[in-house]
Amino acid sequence: MAILGLAMAAFILAAEATALASAASLVTFIFGDSLTEVGNNKYLQYSLARSDYPWYGIDFPGGKATGRFTNGRTIGDMISEKLGIPSPPPYLSLSMNDDALLTGVNYASGGAGILNETGLYFIQRLSFYDQIDCFKKTKESIKAKIGEAAANKLCNEAMYFIGLGSNDYVNNYLQPFLADGQQYTSDEFVELLISTLKKQLSVLIRTLQAISHESSNLIMPDAVPTGCQKGFKISNTSCCNVDTTIGGLCLPNSKLCSNRKDYVFWDAFHPSDAANAVLAEKFFSTLFSAPPSVAPKPSP
Repeated sequence: MAILGLAMAAFILAAEATALASAASLVTFIFGDSLTEVGNNKYLQYSLARSDYPWYGIDFPGGKATGRFTNGRTIGDMISEKLGIPSPPPYLSLSMNDDALLTGVNYASGGAGILNETGLYFIQRLSFYDQIDCFKKTKESIKAKIGEAAANKLCNEAMYFIGLGSNDYVNNYLQPFLADGQQYTSDEFVELLISTLKKQLSVLIRTLQAISHESSNLIMPDAVPTGCQKGFKISNTSCCNVDTTIGGLCLPNSKLCSNRKDYVFWDAFHPSDAANAVLAEKFFSTLFSAPPSVAPKPSP
């Protein structure tokens, strides 16, 4: 269960503070892996990294699986809630002329990593390089809709949330049958991840044509709630009774706990909705020294 502590997370705000003055107009683009995916992989026919079946989504509005790897909301969903904006839809659910592109997109994909070879045995997933390419296509579509100047302004003033790295260990370096674990020492692998991530972020920033950017790097272990912290009672096993010999995901025939809010983990790898709420609060308070004004929720 402690494997989540291996995660590396990078967050970029390509927006001036004034752009956050009105959360109603804030556009967010989310990149990452299964911790922030909202359903891209269910559009990949041959992907083995998917969660579009019960009991995933049991505590999400509607109670049905959406492709999120948790029983409820992701960290990205919750940060969007705090900003008073809708959680961005999965990129693969949209057409290239969809107006939803103008309000933000989620590119996250279960099994994705910083390195292209990470998660190869899932057959299909969007690596970080793939996600950056998808963003480039998104920007071209936005440009076709509203013109180059307006597209540049929209993208440069948007908020970018990037969370990657755990799969580069879980589904690459720590697997004895994959090459990277044999080729690199631990320190060399960290350097490889950092140098590759720097190149990827440089490509993303060039795509933005951003004049300035602010970055914040967080190490996950300090944020993951453990033991009785924040009211949790159980952190050494998952709410869903998983079989780690066949992947560690929650299967439709699995037995669930009845007190899901007491558990840090939903399955063998992913936090519960309750734990994601703690993580989202931690990240949000770190990213924003003074919370932006939140748009009022629409009337029911």
